[in-house]
Amino acid sequence: MINTYKSSGTAMTEVEEFDPGCWISAVAPTEAEISKLESELSVDRDFIRSALDEEESSRIESGEGQTLIVLDYPVAEKNDDETFSYSTLPMGIILTDKNVISVSLSQNAIIDDFAKGVVKNVNTGFKTQFVFCILLRIAAKYLQYLKQIEKIFNYVQKQLHTSMKDEHLIQLLGLQKSLIYFSTSLKSTETVLEKLLRGRVIKLYDEDQELLEDVLVEIKQAIEMSNIYSNILSNTMDAYSNIISNNMNRVMKALTIITIVLEIPNIIFAFYGINTVDLPFAYTWVAIALALVLAGLATFILMKSKFLK
Repeated sequence: MINTYKSSGTAMTEVEEFDPGCWISAVAPTEAEISKLESELSVDRDFIRSALDEEESSRIESGEGQTLIVLDYPVAEKNDDETFSYSTLPMGIILTDKNVISVSLSQNAIIDDFAKGVVKNVNTGFKTQFVFCILLRIAAKYLQYLKQIEKIFNYVQKQLHTSMKDEHLIQLLGLQKSLIYFSTSLKSTETVLEKLLRGRVIKLYDEDQELLEDVLVEIKQAIEMSNIYSNILSNTMDAYSNIISNNMNRVMKALTIITIVLEIPNIIFAFYGINTVDLPFAYTWVAIALALVLAGLATFILMKSKFLK
C-alpha cells in the first residue's frame, strides 16, 4: 500500500500524485507498487527490498543521488493472554532529490502518527528535517515502550511476592527478551546517527544538526534505560531462581527425614517378621513400642540438628 502526503501549513494532507516535496509511505508494497516507485521516482529497487527484509540491520547507503537509511523501530504486540510482547522491525527511509520515501513491512505507530497529524510542526518540503523528525519519533517510541516495560515488570514483581506462578516467570523472560532486542537495535541505531552527524552522507544545516543531536541524546538515553532495566531484570531472575532452588532443597530435606523416620519401624518389623522364636518379646507389644520410640527419637534429633537449616 502506497500513500502520499504533503504538509500544508500545520496539517498533513494526503495527495494523489508524487509531487516534489511530498512524503511517500510504502507499507508492505506489492511488486507492482515497487515497480511504480522505481519507474516514476527512479528509486533503486534494491533499496526498497532492503527495507522489506526482516533481518536487515541498521545502516546507511548512498548511490545515484539517493540515500538509504535503515533503522529498527519498536513494536508492541498484544498476546492471546492479554500480555504484551515487544520487538523491533526495520524501516527504510529513502531520501531523493525531491521526495522522502519510507518503506516498512507493516503499518506501525510511527507512520500513523505522521499521517494523522499527531506530530506537529513538520514540513515534508524540508526533506532532511522531516527525516530527522521521523528518527526523533522512533527514539521517543523506544522511551515510551521502555517505560511500559518498567511498569509491567513492577506489576509482575508484586504478583510474584504473593504467589510464584509459572506464567509470571514466563512473562519476565519475555520482557528480558524484549530488552535484548531493544538494546541491540538501539546500539546499531546510535552508530547510524553518529555517521549522519558527521555530515558526510547528508548535508546538514544548523537546525538539522541540532535536531539530529536531540535524536542522538534520546537514543543514548534509551540505551542507558535498556541496559539498566536489563540488568535489574537479570538480577531479579537470578534471585527468583535461587529462591526456587532453596525451596526445592527444603522439600527434599523434609522428604529425606520422612523416609529415614519411616524406615526405622520397617527395620524392626523386618527382624520380628523372621520365622524364628529366639527374638525377645516376640509375642508382645514391645516391638511396636520400640519402633515408635526410635522413630520419635530420630525425628527429634533430626529436627534439632542443622539438617533443615
